[in-house]
Amino acid sequence: MISTERLYTIRMLRLSDSLLNRPVMSLRTGQQVGTTLGAIINPNNLKIEGFYCSSNFSKHECVLLYQDIRDIIPQGFVVDDHEALTPPEELIRLKSVMDIGFQLLGKPVVTISKRRVGKVNDYATEIETMYVQKIYVSRSVLKSLTEGSLSIDRNQINEITDKKIIINELLNSTPAAASIPA
Repeated sequence: MISTERLYTIRMLRLSDSLLNRPVMSLRTGQQVGTTLGAIINPNNLKIEGFYCSSNFSKHECVLLYQDIRDIIPQGFVVDDHEALTPPEELIRLKSVMDIGFQLLGKPVVTISKRRVGKVNDYATEIETMYVQKIYVSRSVLKSLTEGSLSIDRNQINEITDKKIIINELLNSTPAAASIPA
């Protein structure tokens, strides 16, 4: 049995694939009102502020703010109705973040000492707060064969710039010496 303290520390993480290109469903009508196209990520705190969406009621791209999402179910995102999809020009407070056009996928990752680690190929988001908690880095072919892919927690990220993500130095793991019985 899980203690109540431990229960509160369990977070529901979702990979980017389960958030993008997903239907947006109306709670009021039970019908699809749009489709998520891309995440609007604030590079200052790695929070998903919303999603660019296509709308079944408009020919123009709309935005679904994270606070308008009622639930995330296997069928997609649940919102009250189609009015949760807002034209981008109406979102004055979010304009500066949208103007940045920050893309996390494909962003190069380097250490503080400028050692190249790889590129972001996925990320995991905590769905209650919409903060990106982990980034997954694909490495060069040689490194991926010998060391595998890399998972980086948000607290290991030192800085995010327009061109790259700078992380703390990686610990070199050395295999434990096998003890030989006498």
